[in-house]
Amino acid sequence: MRALHSGIVLALAGYAFFSISDACSKGLAGRVDPFEVAFFGGVFGILILPFIRQKGESYSVMFRTSHPWMWLLRAVSVFAATASSVMAFMLLPMPEALSLMFLMPFFVTIISVVALKEAVSVITWVSVGLGFLGVLIVLRPGAHALHLGHLCAVISALTSAISVIAYRFAGTQTSRLALFAPSLIGPLVGDSILMAVHAHFPHGWAVWSLLFGYGFLAALGQLFMMLATAVTPANRVALPQYSQMIWVVAFSYLIFHQPLDGWDIVGIIVVTSSGLVNWVCQKIRYEHMLLREWWRRYRFGPPPPMKNP
Repeated sequence: MRALHSGIVLALAGYAFFSISDACSKGLAGRVDPFEVAFFGGVFGILILPFIRQKGESYSVMFRTSHPWMWLLRAVSVFAATASSVMAFMLLPMPEALSLMFLMPFFVTIISVVALKEAVSVITWVSVGLGFLGVLIVLRPGAHALHLGHLCAVISALTSAISVIAYRFAGTQTSRLALFAPSLIGPLVGDSILMAVHAHFPHGWAVWSLLFGYGFLAALGQLFMMLATAVTPANRVALPQYSQMIWVVAFSYLIFHQPLDGWDIVGIIVVTSSGLVNWVCQKIRYEHMLLREWWRRYRFGPPPPMKNP
């Protein structure tokens, strides 16, 4: 129980770091090119590597993987997700951008069913549909014009979903450095190419502080999420993700002076409720599996060991 609480606290801290990082990127709107912001995010993310590396582990482990194509796919998808999310937060109010990015579970479910042929429960489809409805309420197509910021947020959700699917293939035996490497290398390489046309050296301590906050806090958030999933089942640390919405609403009101209207609030509540429904159902299914396994062992005992042929 103590490990469960520790994992949830670590996850809450990780999502708080992500939210503050996103606020830093929005604070750079109009001052630094989005691709340059994402590139420096990777640069400052390097500072977190010593905390991820295990004792005696070589940094060359970052490039060792039994699934090189999945490693490359994660690098490309994280690069696309990072660049598009920076642009989305710069162009949209933070709650609106984040609501669109919460389409990621919808895309994960679609990819799992279509590409991986995985079985998905009815409840999962209901929660995903509820989240999609919440996004539509926030957007209200036809009520106001959709533009590049909305497209970038959707691209971020889609590419994040692809990254999640690729992450599944990494395996439980992959080191933390190897798991973290694609999310660092992808933005460094991809954004360095895209920013080449418009890049200029940032000036001023305020700009550099925001760049540092964006990159370092995003990497710190990933570290905390790794620590959280190391002590707590992944399905238990999913719900704290929706605490990000509290952060971005507060930032939108207090820092960027972009208040929400009534429909925005309704949409955000629906999106958050969809995550709660999915989390409760996953929790019930997980505990049911444990109970069924306990009952099987209680009645029949452990299965006999397999004999070598």
